[in-house]
Amino acid sequence: MSPRRQPAPPPELPGYTVDRLLGSGGFADVYLYAQRMPQRQVAIKVLTHEAAEGQSREQFGAEANLMAQLSTHSSIVTIYHADTAADGRPYLVMQYCPLPNLAERVKVRPLGVPEVLGIGVRLAGAVETAHRAGIVHRDIKPANILTTEYGRPALSDFGIAGLTGAADESGGVSVPWAPPEAVEGQSAGVAGDVYSLAATLYTLLAGRSPFARPGGPNSRLDFIMRIKRDPVPPIGRADVPASLEQLLARAMAKSPAARPATALELARALQVVEQELRLAMTDIEVPDTSWLSPSTVSPDDGAEDGHTVVRAVTEVDPTGGTPPPAPRYTDEPHTVLRPVVHVEDTEATRGRSAVAEPEETAPPRRRPTWRWVAVGAGAAVVVGGGIVAAGALRGETPPDPGPTSTIGTVVIPEVVPSPEGLAGERVSGDRVEFSWTPHEDLGDVTYSWTRTDGGKITESQPITEPPLTIESAGRVCVELRTISEQGRVSADPAEACVE
Repeated sequence: MSPRRQPAPPPELPGYTVDRLLGSGGFADVYLYAQRMPQRQVAIKVLTHEAAEGQSREQFGAEANLMAQLSTHSSIVTIYHADTAADGRPYLVMQYCPLPNLAERVKVRPLGVPEVLGIGVRLAGAVETAHRAGIVHRDIKPANILTTEYGRPALSDFGIAGLTGAADESGGVSVPWAPPEAVEGQSAGVAGDVYSLAATLYTLLAGRSPFARPGGPNSRLDFIMRIKRDPVPPIGRADVPASLEQLLARAMAKSPAARPATALELARALQVVEQELRLAMTDIEVPDTSWLSPSTVSPDDGAEDGHTVVRAVTEVDPTGGTPPPAPRYTDEPHTVLRPVVHVEDTEATRGRSAVAEPEETAPPRRRPTWRWVAVGAGAAVVVGGGIVAAGALRGETPPDPGPTSTIGTVVIPEVVPSPEGLAGERVSGDRVEFSWTPHEDLGDVTYSWTRTDGGKITESQPITEPPLTIESAGRVCVELRTISEQGRVSADPAEACVE
């Protein structure tokens, strides 16, 4: 095995001040820079001199262009700028995601089912958006899913991405999450991304990749043989519903044709599991392109202009009966599922905008009722948490819906506190320990730390409890954040230094 490449010195870039190294790969280094105008922290990926002289330079430019097409999506890392430094190295200015990526998080412990479902729906929307732009990622895995400062997943590293119709090779894929067709050297397109996304969600739940065996052997050849031949092993968690386990196994089927046909189909199936568990349904974010083409909606759909259409409504018994059939989804690319709560007709709520329901298909109102409604983009306007009947749009007085339902109320989560009492001491000439007071009332939390003094240690793995030990004979400064069981992160870090 060749020795690990040493990071190259960061380039001097106009308008940016280098802070520290964030990470290194085979062909590029990533640094944290401070952008001077506008003032913000950015991650800048810089190609090595050796890579800049070969094919990787073209690949790097293609990555910049691909990500620029997609980076308006909330679950794809944003690209701000791309250029070439004075020393000839190309660089890419990207959104800085300060929290641990999903590979680092799952090293501490597997994630909870509700969080994994939400992550899955958001990432499936991002992958579907890429596919609609004609781009396949080809390397979806936990390490390529960063975490923004708001705790949201952000898909990154489109370095081996390509066009959905182009042939590819398996040399650059990450084998533990790669589909059978990729490890066999065949083309892995849309169906391959669906497989890799499902394998990633499996990893978040199981704490290991699907075909990794505790205790090994887990060589590259072992992985390839299991991926090609073995059935997907059980996740082994009692809290993972059978429907989710079956969905992930289907999405990792050996035959691409047996998997969900699109990332959007996978996202909708994950939403159904959310509904089964009576969780808040995560929105699928995909671009609305319906306005680009003439309407193809038939008159029977209940909309004259073909832009705002409400499909069939599935009513769910809020008292806990047998789960109802899954909602009937539309085929429009902008369809999302949102909870609708009827509110009391008062002076404060009259005249507000509403969900437009086709008159001839609207079912009679009952009290109280919880509904999942599939709505097209622009079909619903929610004001002050209340949604009233469509008659308000037509100047009619809405019927009395009865008492206000409390089901589905949006609860703003409490702020996750920063660690308290962070302090450090030098316990030996080359070792420093930081300790703090854990919040016992927060449950099972982890702590994310970052070294900020410019030393060699610039990336961290979350830890579960104090102390934090760092080997260093010089000055050490750290920032420490709390990560709750639900994945929320304290906004402000605790800071401490030891000379």
